Amino acid sequence: MSYAAKLRIPRPEEALPGRQTAMPINDRHFVNGRPLRGPFPDFCATAMFGLGCFWGAERKFWRHAGIFTTAVGYSAGITPNATYQEVCSGLTGHNEVVLAVYDTRTTSFADLLKVFWESHDPTQGMRQGNDVGTQYRSGIYTFNDEQAQQAEVSRQAFQKALVAAGYGTITTEILPAGPFYYAEDYHQQYLAKVPNGYCGLGGTGVTCPVGVLTTA
Repeated sequence: MSYAAKLRIPRPEEALPGRQTAMPINDRHFVNGRPLRGPFPDFCATAMFGLGCFWGAERKFWRHAGIFTTAVGYSAGITPNATYQEVCSGLTGHNEVVLAVYDTRTTSFADLLKVFWESHDPTQGMRQGNDVGTQYRSGIYTFNDEQAQQAEVSRQAFQKALVAAGYGTITTEILPAGPFYYAEDYHQQYLAKVPNGYCGLGGTGVTCPVGVLTTA
């Protein structure tokens, strides 16, 4: 596949067909032992983000106080139950994403947005650092209108902070959450299983200002 092709989401007729069978995984978080699949406790809510290679991205979230569980997978694309190799082919349209289930009694979606914005460079389009392709794009995938509104406000506010620091336009997509397909078991909590494994994430060093989500 050419470099240009890696930067274009395929049309539905170009996408790989996928399969009906879900990926088999161990249903326990390698770090905290909690389930990776729902139903989750009533005090929990769910968020979903794409911010580059999901190995490092997941670690950013499982380390955040108030996280109940995390999982990595594929979303915002076309091919059902895609494999990692298929996603990397650029023919599924999927993004590598983190599903973050959080305890609403101790943290909030706004807190997770701060983690999201500060953990990567959201101005890079279909890449993150040296990782190039549609599966590395920046994205926030929302589960209700309140999340969508907060995500948009945060994007506008962080854009101002980035411009002040000399960065360009944010390319992050904000879309309603679609199906989440769990990635292969070895990808789940990868950097806990392989502590010296690859992490291509690098933030901008720009702070998402405290209170920005409510004052912007």
